[in-house]
Amino acid sequence: MEAIDPLFDPVQIGALLAPNRIFMAPLTRSRASDPGGVPTQLMAEYYAQRASAGLIVSEATNISEVARGYAWTPGIYTDAQVDGWRSVTRAVHAAGGRIFCQLWHVGRVSHVSLHPGQDPVSSSARPCDRCMAFVEVDGVGRRVPASPPRALGTDEVRETCADYGAAAARAVEAGFDGVEVHGANGYLLQQFAAANVNDRDDEYGGSVANRARFHVEAVAAAVDAVGADRVGLRLSPVFAASGIDDPDPGPVHRAIATAASDFGLAYLHLADTGTMMPGAEPRMDEVLDLMRGAFDGPVVLNGGYDAARARHEIATGDASAAAFGRAFLANPDLPRRLAEGLPLNPPDPGTFYGGDHSGYTDYPLWTED
Repeated sequence: MEAIDPLFDPVQIGALLAPNRIFMAPLTRSRASDPGGVPTQLMAEYYAQRASAGLIVSEATNISEVARGYAWTPGIYTDAQVDGWRSVTRAVHAAGGRIFCQLWHVGRVSHVSLHPGQDPVSSSARPCDRCMAFVEVDGVGRRVPASPPRALGTDEVRETCADYGAAAARAVEAGFDGVEVHGANGYLLQQFAAANVNDRDDEYGGSVANRARFHVEAVAAAVDAVGADRVGLRLSPVFAASGIDDPDPGPVHRAIATAASDFGLAYLHLADTGTMMPGAEPRMDEVLDLMRGAFDGPVVLNGGYDAARARHEIATGDASAAAFGRAFLANPDLPRRLAEGLPLNPPDPGTFYGGDHSGYTDYPLWTED
């Protein structure tokens, strides 16, 4: 009997049965060009093209107006945004796919021009000299240094947790199969977890338990809104950019993952985002050493994976699935290509952020010609 390819062995992810373990990682593309962060028909086409993924995790999606840090990114906090996303989820489901919405708050990785009259917010008022926002200048996207933040008040943290819950409910209303809370990549939740950023003296700062609290309460709000089996969580324990330089990230991330396990979340998504940096060495082994045993449930790994490495991680039990980013960006039919050992289209970095269909919906499917 022929052995099953680990990448194509179905896997239960909470309430969802994924037909393969090749997931599409969340990818900011800045194509929500309609006013008000409303998803477009072009976005519906893009996601539907990639419906053969075991699970699509959408691009990071703003949970509120002040959550924004990048131009032309979609939200999930207005009725118009829900309607726009409904067109996307219908297209994905019609193509046989499954899709979760990634819930996002950038915190201090933002600029005042994106929400006039309001400073970016964070765990503290510490500015981030290495944080870059993405803003529109005369119709063109530009990277600019982030504006200095202000510290959220204690009540504001609780209100932001409620925003996560409201966004989760709206996502399911829009037809998403579930949500992923974005607790990684140096954004707001990680700004609370990181000891070098968080200098608070209230219940959200100081001890490991307190620095983990915002993650835990944001996840709890999403769970209360849509159920634990429709909620995933993304963490990047060894992330070292955007001003995140925690000398000992293990304890707080293990505390967060343990709480996520206690909730019975659909999955934990662990990212080695350093692989996006030129010349960076993979650190997933370090991530796994830090996090092994903290979460009792499906684990999705992301960070520079190819088919061979993904198969190995799944076969050894370190991963339930692997999330592919740039490979899926450039190869809408990635599962077929990995199954048959076909060549991959190279991605075009010049079209990653902003623009039209070029470098978005025009990557070719494999043909025998």
